[in-house]
Amino acid sequence: MSNFTKKAIIESFMKLLNERPLSQITVKDIVLDCGVNRNTFYYYFEDIPTLMEEIFTNDLEAIIKKYPAVEEIDECIDEVINSALEHKRAVLHMYNSINREMYERYLWNVCDHAIGTYMETLLGGRKISESDSNVIKKCLESFAFGIISNWLRSGMNDDVRDTLKRFREMRKEIFEEIIQRHEVK
Repeated sequence: MSNFTKKAIIESFMKLLNERPLSQITVKDIVLDCGVNRNTFYYYFEDIPTLMEEIFTNDLEAIIKKYPAVEEIDECIDEVINSALEHKRAVLHMYNSINREMYERYLWNVCDHAIGTYMETLLGGRKISESDSNVIKKCLESFAFGIISNWLRSGMNDDVRDTLKRFREMRKEIFEEIIQRHEVK
């Protein structure tokens, strides 16, 4: 069995997910669309949630590889936004399914990576206590995750990039002041 077959199964699933809700997609639908048998599907994936987990893991690994460090949080988050817009119906079908938690975990992991690497840029070699650093990181992660979640909840109808851009402008001043006040000398 080849990676070509695994990729074909994933592509068929995404195609179907762009057409209809997750609850209306079966393994039988995927294998019929893909042209493989059920055993082939089960060779690669235990079930549809396992298939979804593979997709999220691959996307996260690609983002981490592409953005080993970030100057601005938006760099990494834009990748998620672009992908979500490219597959809007599929993403909304996943988000509005009983498997929402899987998608939210993927989003949280992207936010964790983006913020974690951004913190190094934000601090620029300066030292603050670990607890203060953790508070800033949690605040930024929660904001980024919350903005994207609200955007998904609204059906991806507004331009989330405007909100992120405006926050970037505002947070520079706020967190720069916090770091200066709490810098360990």
